[in-house]
Amino acid sequence: MRLFKDANYGFIEARRKAYVVSGIVLGVGIVFMTLNVVNIGSWQNYGVDFTGGSLIQIQVDANLTAGDLRDALGGADAPPITRFGEESEFVVRAPVAEDGSIGAVADTIEAQLAAAFGEDAFEVVRTEQVGAKVGGELQLKALYAILFSFLLTLIYLAIRFEFRFGMAAVIATLHDILITLGFLAVFRVEIALPTVAAILTILGYSLNDTIVVFDRIRENMHKKGARKRNPVDLVNQSINETLPRTILTSGTTLAVLFALFILGGAVIRDFTVVLILGVIIGTYSSIFVASPALIEIQNRWGLGKVGEKKRPQPATV
Repeated sequence: MRLFKDANYGFIEARRKAYVVSGIVLGVGIVFMTLNVVNIGSWQNYGVDFTGGSLIQIQVDANLTAGDLRDALGGADAPPITRFGEESEFVVRAPVAEDGSIGAVADTIEAQLAAAFGEDAFEVVRTEQVGAKVGGELQLKALYAILFSFLLTLIYLAIRFEFRFGMAAVIATLHDILITLGFLAVFRVEIALPTVAAILTILGYSLNDTIVVFDRIRENMHKKGARKRNPVDLVNQSINETLPRTILTSGTTLAVLFALFILGGAVIRDFTVVLILGVIIGTYSSIFVASPALIEIQNRWGLGKVGEKKRPQPATV
């Protein structure tokens, strides 16, 4: 069985509607980013990794889990808790206390745990303070990582395909990242280092899906009679031919991610949500953003004409 075996949808003809949808979603994200600056002083809800705070390592009895600790420290309002080293060791990442004292934060957490489990059920192994300066440096390095990935994407696609393909892929990937950041701003999802890892993973997934479509476009451009065809029809054909692969890959990936979301617990929930959103957006953008952008770039600037002597002149898109 092959899904969408005879697919013949007019994706490119619907590009203007897709532009409107993307514009609205991006606009909402920008509005909420602005509101966050007014309300919380930052365009995103940065966690301890980026704003500074207290890291408290705790060793507990073997029968206590991260869920038990989370319930004792406030449930849904508890600071992030992750396993560290042995199964009975955990790290609590708490925000800076109002007086800036790490001792006050540690004392509060110890008191909550003692009230819930007793003083003999746990031991505070170490406490450390992450300064705001370190958090600011991490924010900057995270931005550098994303921008550097964009540059490598453009260079890779310019070499593997043509410069216009690289530009279209970067536009689609930038679209995906901005929508993801808008989502994080709307729901004030806490930004931690795993969230940055999820965003970079989205970038890779979106790029991979876009390359599959672009590769088929390039193959169809070099077929006999391609120069006489309408570029819109050629790109539509390429998208429809890769649609089974796109849907099956995205579907199986989402199935795993939804399982992680349900069974993985609160520790990786934000990370999983970002990935789920990224897979959906990446699939959408490879069809409704990257491919139309390729046509728009060709129509406006005519970039990327191939003139290799040993190969026939391909159709322009």
